[in-house]
Amino acid sequence: MKNLKILFIILCCCLSSQNVHTQTLDLPNFVIILADDLGYGDLGIYGHPWIKTPNLDKLAEEGIRMTDCYASSPMCSPSRAGLLTGRVPYRTGVYDWIAPDSTMYLPIEETTIASILKTKGYQTASIGKWHLNGTFNVPNQPQPDDHGFDYWFGCQYSLEHLDPVGFFRNGKAVTSKGYAADIVANEAIGWLEQRRDPDRPFFQYIAFLEPHEPIMSPVDLIEQYLDQGKKAEYYANVTNLDRAIGRILNKLDELGLSESTLIIFTSDNGPAQYTPDGYFNKSHGSAGPFKGYKRHMFEGGLRVPGIFRWKGKIAPGQISATPISNTDIFPTLSQLAGIEIPKELVLDGTDISPIFHNEEVKRIKSLHWHFYDPWGGPQSLLREGDFVLGAQWDAGDFHKGGRFHPKEVSVIKSTVLTDFSLYNIKHDQYQVMDISKSEPRVFKKLKKALITYHKEVMEEAPYIKIH
Repeated sequence: MKNLKILFIILCCCLSSQNVHTQTLDLPNFVIILADDLGYGDLGIYGHPWIKTPNLDKLAEEGIRMTDCYASSPMCSPSRAGLLTGRVPYRTGVYDWIAPDSTMYLPIEETTIASILKTKGYQTASIGKWHLNGTFNVPNQPQPDDHGFDYWFGCQYSLEHLDPVGFFRNGKAVTSKGYAADIVANEAIGWLEQRRDPDRPFFQYIAFLEPHEPIMSPVDLIEQYLDQGKKAEYYANVTNLDRAIGRILNKLDELGLSESTLIIFTSDNGPAQYTPDGYFNKSHGSAGPFKGYKRHMFEGGLRVPGIFRWKGKIAPGQISATPISNTDIFPTLSQLAGIEIPKELVLDGTDISPIFHNEEVKRIKSLHWHFYDPWGGPQSLLREGDFVLGAQWDAGDFHKGGRFHPKEVSVIKSTVLTDFSLYNIKHDQYQVMDISKSEPRVFKKLKKALITYHKEVMEEAPYIKIH
């Protein structure tokens, strides 16, 4: 009798395991491809007159091209925190770019796309630039595997693009030869071919280093742009990025994964721009028709390319003007994977999967941003419909340049909004006409909302340990 009971338990376990296996096979795969400092206007499909990006242009033609896609910050580290958590970055304590040896990092308590997908049986891989801690591959701060990634290959910060030194694979140093775009693409392809379990759904987060400085590009591509003078190497860099992404897309097609895989392409913030003082030496990115660049809280610093492709699920050739943010990716992928988000988890993003079927997105919260030290524009910002409302903080110029210091968190948390301005971004793309007086009802409504969001975010914003 005892043996029969044991046999029954084993049989039940086998049936349960088979059921879970069948369920996971039905789940979609997800691939996020993130560029570094790529501007809204840097792709052919987004109107660049010179840069050749045939693979990304084709990706957009095979799916949806978003015209109003935003990063969650005009800077790299906070934007990545927003993307992976679905939360405005200041909620997570990632306030600015994270310098080497900084005590700022994405807290281990944060729930990421990778960690929530793992609850549904997903295998997860992070490949490329991490930039969410100050000490990379050191156990005193959370590493990619602490944030839900089973497999990780990458570097902490922006490295030289040719023969970069500073890549690690699952904690072990790796010697890397060639251009960074190819190194990242090779690793992504190798994982798909050799390390991925074909019987389980997967999430692959691929964060390229291009076209962030220090820029280095293949000679054969530079030669295609010699008539563009100093801009040639930057243009070649974007084309090399496109070529590397094309190899990943071709591999997904070759492996028969394109119809079961949602691909998302975007950038972490607006473009860096060449400055005569040498702060940026080779960056010649384009923000398209918008004002500002990286680190600006204008459209040019926040609006980025956004492309979704899912063959057989998303009709090709679509263009959507629905405003979205990279904070929307977390709740969208959770919804598609059938995951119920814990009620206690405060998100700022919204499930935007209705756009895949040309349906309206029901946004719970307005898109909003907060950044302590913009080179131009407001410090808090909100977009609702065609309207963008900006506001300054009452703390004055408390950051005197250099690296972010943890002591500045107390100032940030104590700020109150002031000097509001309202723009109709559809009719005034360059944000030159404040219409707060001519649109008093809209102004009053959005001002109240932005004050509420700002207060809520600053209350949650955590302090950072000081050395």
